[in-house]
Amino acid sequence: MKIRNINKVLIANRGEVAIRIIRTLHKLDIKALAVFPEHDAHAWHTQMADEAWSLGQGSLKDTYLNVDKIIAIALKSGADAIHPGYGFLSENPDLVEACIKNNLIFIGPDTNNIRLMGNKIEARKIAVENDLPVTQGLTGNSQELLKQAKKITFPILVKAAAGGGGKGMRIVHAFEDLEGILETTSREAKNYFGDGSVYIEQFIMNPRHIEIQVLGDKFGNVIHFFERECSVQRRYQKIVEESPSPTLTEGIRQQMGDAAVQLCKAIRYESAGTIEFLVDSNLNYYFLEMNTRIQVEHPVTEMVTGVDLVEEQIRIAQGYPLSIRQEDVRQKGHAIECRIYAEDPSNGFLPSPGNISLYIEPEMVHLRIDSSMNTESEVLRFYDPMISKLVAWGEDRQQAIKKAEEALENFVVHGIKTNISYLQQLIQHPQFVKNEISTRFCDTATEEILESICQKREKINALEIISAFLLFNLNKNLLEGVENIWKEIGYWRHTMKFDILLNNQTYNAEILEINAGYLLAIISGKQVRLRMRSFEHGKLLYDADEQSLKAFISEDNEGFTLVQIKGMIFNMRRNDQLNTSLDHALLSSSDEDGSLFAPMPGKVIKVSVKEGDRVNRGAILLVVEAMKMENNIVAPSESIVEQINVKAGDMVDTKTQMIHLKEVEEISNQNNTP
Repeated sequence: MKIRNINKVLIANRGEVAIRIIRTLHKLDIKALAVFPEHDAHAWHTQMADEAWSLGQGSLKDTYLNVDKIIAIALKSGADAIHPGYGFLSENPDLVEACIKNNLIFIGPDTNNIRLMGNKIEARKIAVENDLPVTQGLTGNSQELLKQAKKITFPILVKAAAGGGGKGMRIVHAFEDLEGILETTSREAKNYFGDGSVYIEQFIMNPRHIEIQVLGDKFGNVIHFFERECSVQRRYQKIVEESPSPTLTEGIRQQMGDAAVQLCKAIRYESAGTIEFLVDSNLNYYFLEMNTRIQVEHPVTEMVTGVDLVEEQIRIAQGYPLSIRQEDVRQKGHAIECRIYAEDPSNGFLPSPGNISLYIEPEMVHLRIDSSMNTESEVLRFYDPMISKLVAWGEDRQQAIKKAEEALENFVVHGIKTNISYLQQLIQHPQFVKNEISTRFCDTATEEILESICQKREKINALEIISAFLLFNLNKNLLEGVENIWKEIGYWRHTMKFDILLNNQTYNAEILEINAGYLLAIISGKQVRLRMRSFEHGKLLYDADEQSLKAFISEDNEGFTLVQIKGMIFNMRRNDQLNTSLDHALLSSSDEDGSLFAPMPGKVIKVSVKEGDRVNRGAILLVVEAMKMENNIVAPSESIVEQINVKAGDMVDTKTQMIHLKEVEEISNQNNTP
């Protein structure tokens, strides 16, 4: 087979996967070309690449999903190849065919592989033909599925045929809920994957989700790189992955690896791919799907095998045979990956796009961070909310958990909500530590995890938090390189008193003495000497009396100072330093009874009611799409829809009053008033 060496690769993706690919390209001395829509012009992947070309303006379909634009840029720029990463066009056969037509190398499988395995319905047929066990399932249009659904015992799963990454998947517990869920899933599948086809299958109670990483070359060679345990999921989206699986026996591990290789050889698979299985409590395994691309969680496998899977992808695409044999692949130690999302666990995990005021990655031995950024930047509402992946390696699982826990505590993302504290408590949860988990772990444990976050916050001494705040607040001008004029005119010769708001509680502070980096203060009746040892890029090292402490500090655009201690973030402000717009908003919000605002920036995709409608508590009023997820806005009580201020297609933010309701009880009381 003819070898085609690659000199320049266009990366048809963004964020952390684009950056991860760039790193391997640079290691191989291959030029990296980034593409970007205008709102992504300053993203990190455009800065890291050797070249960056604009995709213009528009939605996803006009930019990252526009095959014609991407091919045109590849040809104009002189690129030899295209790497799709994961998501977007990674499993789109149209891109592969366009590459072939224009003599470009597609770094991934061929169109036959993608078409065979990209559609879950067809993939199940192939798995059955190759003696892989599968769960019971049904296919057809929505009406056919409704007619046949009772043949399968509920609960069942509704899935997008072209789906992946946990998108387009919902569990249905009762037949009467099926019709609405089929409609929602089909619409979501059409929006995300361009194919509204769905199917239903048997739901295995409390399963494990375990996948096998494979590589195949153009010579018929296929090997596996063992397994990843991906059972910790939320809304069918993986959030913690590890390798090796603490669940499998050596015998089952070998059987699943052999089954994955057998399937890939049968379809002559070439490039990196993943065979996903469900495993029940008796270690029976069932083929779930195949992802014909590099996976989000591939770093877990790389950490325990030492193999650069993207490098192998590139070699295969150039026409080289696999550089390693099955007997050369070994699992060494244990790796755990935690996906860091821009979302608010305390508010139903709603997406949290916005500006990051402070970003600091932990630095430790045997720790890998794959991130979409390297400094403060904006998390855009158009894309998936994952912003970083933290991968910790240890000699065994216990060490890996401990390292991940420490790293999460020192991972700093201020200005938006994230799931970092949730992950930190999750991996310390007794059930996770003992591996007593399933894909329903987050469903059953989240309330307890959120409670443990609150308990940890309450255990942190308020004096430590306020001390860090005072050192920062009263030395801010010096820290920013501005001369402290108050010191020069003698302002600090007089005692200063003010109140501090922390956790909705007010603490009083009296400053007795101040010099650069030094304070003598009385905080809620307790005298304390504070000294700043260092402050660099948000990291504060300080002493409170004789105790040495650490905090991470930044300011957001709402007028709050954010103080992070032991992984917990606290919003603080001095009551004598008002943010006018903030305080006006706080004062006026109480006048908005009955108004429903957008819970996050996004796009209205459906309005389900009209003015004058009477709705029950929990009725869906609108659907808002944000960060690739549909969010139902529901009635908080039995109400009359008085006013609707938005329509389908409108862009909204958290200040948008979308709808105004009048409670039925309130109307009744008014009517009964004499």
